[in-house]
Amino acid sequence: MTAYLIKNVSLVGAEPTDLLIRDGVVAQTGPGLAAPDATVLDATGLVALPGLVDLHTHLREPGREDAETVESGSRAAALGGYTAVCAMANTSPVADTAGVVEQVWRLGREAGLVDVQPIGAVTVGLAGERLAELGAMADSAARVRIFSDDGHCVADPKLMRRALEYVKAFDGVIAQHAEEPRLTEGAQMHEGEVSTRLGLTGWPAVAEEAIIARDVLLAEHVGSRLHICHVSTAGSVEVLRHAKARGVKVTAEVTPHHLLLTDEKAETYDPVYKVNPPLRTADDIAALRAALAEGVIDIIATDHAPHAVEDKECEWAYARPGMLGLETALSIALDVLGPQWDLIAERMSRAPARIAGLEGHGLDPAPGVPANLTLVDPAARRVIEPAELASRSRNTPYARMTLPGRIVATFLRGEPTVLDGKAVR
Repeated sequence: MTAYLIKNVSLVGAEPTDLLIRDGVVAQTGPGLAAPDATVLDATGLVALPGLVDLHTHLREPGREDAETVESGSRAAALGGYTAVCAMANTSPVADTAGVVEQVWRLGREAGLVDVQPIGAVTVGLAGERLAELGAMADSAARVRIFSDDGHCVADPKLMRRALEYVKAFDGVIAQHAEEPRLTEGAQMHEGEVSTRLGLTGWPAVAEEAIIARDVLLAEHVGSRLHICHVSTAGSVEVLRHAKARGVKVTAEVTPHHLLLTDEKAETYDPVYKVNPPLRTADDIAALRAALAEGVIDIIATDHAPHAVEDKECEWAYARPGMLGLETALSIALDVLGPQWDLIAERMSRAPARIAGLEGHGLDPAPGVPANLTLVDPAARRVIEPAELASRSRNTPYARMTLPGRIVATFLRGEPTVLDGKAVR
């Protein structure tokens, strides 16, 4: 294993110092380090962060390898500064058995670019009718701890209660896609002034807020852990704030696109902006940003959702919802939060690693810590060119936008997966 001596790097925004990686861990930090056998990297002007962790990634394999594979998604993640991603269960077949989650886990290990932690389905086939094999998935080689029917809400309150009770035994988490389906039938975008003007069926904010309110009460009653996926409304923030003040074991995520883009993008009828939950209003964005800074929303999660060309480049009504996110998330965070490195490390690495229980991830670079880290050039600005993305899909809403920050290097247990902004393999 090659040793690396990283010179003049700022550790999570602190004064520049040196960092020595040896045998997969951070061996030393401090100024003026020397290691004759190490490969030297000049990191002047760069910031070292704990490797980013994404709690919400769609890798599409098995079943839709035309849109993404575990390998291509892992490469996109590494280029985005990630060292671990949690792969959602809505594959084909659905990841609702030990066999399927182990397949995804093994594919991640074979790719070797990031740690791929499968998320198991809550219900069989995501159908919302009966619980999947939660215990078997938890006991499998993949050691699943997060379960979600993402893309579908666990709408039955009795079933949701049973799921929360079940995972409590092994400190698992139910990650809920909060959408009351009876309020969103036929919905095409956020319900509001823009949807009325465009004549598109609206997705009301209350459809999200009602499910969150119900589920935090269930989680409080059971005493179990609940995670809310892709929070998108100001009302949801208030429900979460109240729940956290009561001591409910609830965490929440927001996506980069819900921090930046509004429902006005739908005026173009470009299906790249169709997403679930939909893009909301400027007032919602302001509330989400404030909640992220405050900690009411715990993490930024990408909801990286690659789609094949035929599923996205079509009429708005028929387009699949979802956007790419892995290769641009840190840039959006920098754009929204500015260079608040400790906050970025908390929201994009430490907190998601804690929620997922990912050992060795989410740890600031320090002697003895596994060398899972990323080096960022905060002064760089880059134009997003879809053809240059590592994902097999091209449905990025940031095409040809100029965004701040550039991932220079990513290390997974001391081995580089990205150097000089390029994938090593």
